[in-house]
Amino acid sequence: MKKEYDVVIVGAGAAGVFMAYEFVTLGSKAKVCMIDAGRPISKRICPIDGEKIKSCIGCKPCSIMHGFGGAGGLSDGKYNITNSFGGDLYKHTGEKEAIRLMEYVDSVNLKMGGGDAKLYSTASSGIKAEALKYDLHLLDAKVRHLGTDRNRNILQNIYDYVRNDVDIMFETVVADIDKEGDKYVVHTANDDIYCSQAVIAAGRSGSKWISDICGKFGIKTRSNRVDIGVRVELPAAVFEHITSRVYESKIVYRTKKYGDLVRTFCMNPYGEVVTENTNGIVTVNGHSYADPSLHTENTNFALLVSNNFSEPFKDSNAYGESIARLSNMLGGGILVQRFGDLIAGRRTNEHRFRQVFLTPTLQATPGDLSLVIPKRQLDDIIEMIYALDKIAPGTANDDTLLYGVEVKFYNSSVQVDDNLETECRGLYVLGDGSGVTHSLSQASASGVYAARIIDNLYR
Repeated sequence: MKKEYDVVIVGAGAAGVFMAYEFVTLGSKAKVCMIDAGRPISKRICPIDGEKIKSCIGCKPCSIMHGFGGAGGLSDGKYNITNSFGGDLYKHTGEKEAIRLMEYVDSVNLKMGGGDAKLYSTASSGIKAEALKYDLHLLDAKVRHLGTDRNRNILQNIYDYVRNDVDIMFETVVADIDKEGDKYVVHTANDDIYCSQAVIAAGRSGSKWISDICGKFGIKTRSNRVDIGVRVELPAAVFEHITSRVYESKIVYRTKKYGDLVRTFCMNPYGEVVTENTNGIVTVNGHSYADPSLHTENTNFALLVSNNFSEPFKDSNAYGESIARLSNMLGGGILVQRFGDLIAGRRTNEHRFRQVFLTPTLQATPGDLSLVIPKRQLDDIIEMIYALDKIAPGTANDDTLLYGVEVKFYNSSVQVDDNLETECRGLYVLGDGSGVTHSLSQASASGVYAARIIDNLYR
């Protein structure tokens, strides 16, 4: 069945959602359609959400990764306003414009239900100077923490705002994209959808598909890195003096042993450790909530080691996937180990795990992470924990829990111009799927930016 639009957006993640929002806000004359393999935000429910069971049951599509809001839809809703990390959008827009775009996204979130969500900043916190004493580098950023619960409400409000002006096709998989004359043809199981402007915003979960489309059209891509590590869980009191002032502390450390970069990522004060499924691979993540009644007594954060590969190896994501699969094999899902047991060179067993002085927020399999994570990365993580212990005493306690593995996959960087358009005119690649952005704030900003550019074609 043939359908025609001016613009088709493939993917309803952060980039796609904010592109749709901006088209409606601009009163665009363009006829717009958005397609996603997942469900509306109201129907994005993980069947194991809130249940203390070990493993993902493999729903298709996975509601954690797909649906309105994308992989960030059910996240803890942290929007970092910075060019220091989270992507390279500023290389296309300019530094000042990138910040303006992220601030605009922030204003939309507040208007759509963000309410009194606090804006934190590393500026003048004093923590940066203290960290530097131990060669720990706190990156500059403003961060708005919305919380998993508030984030969901905001997305529902945005959906209600755009649904009458943008045609949205849920539970629809885009199999392929072709070009016929001056039109792109977006193929789904039921429809061939024709458009002048095709926007790929398929996010991390669409990485392999995006690479195939780029290969088909001869669009150049460059292999990116993969980050491998663990999620640390400890009593919230250990980091309270930091999280109460900056909330999300992005701390980078260069190890003395190997000269590798290790960083903290996605800090969740009073949060919980959760699982996520990326293309059938179960990894670990973290959430935190705005509602105090949903707070736990723990804080969790990731420690990630950046891995960049040289020729002839080109598939960095496959490397990360192999390590995650090994963890899944040994633990039936996620493994957890006491830091003290890791240092002692012994597996955490059920007996020692039951005696820890904190309540784990994820039921995982006690085990030995040294059988999963390569020695170099594990040495880096251990060195980082001891470094963090100097500014947050208690980080290196024996009962600190390490969940593994956490892997952050990065899409290959797609060659796009300053309009985020590929060399194929009318074909755009946005958000984390482009490799240009790696965060909610920058992915959302890329959607706003491209919407304004495309809207000008229909004025």
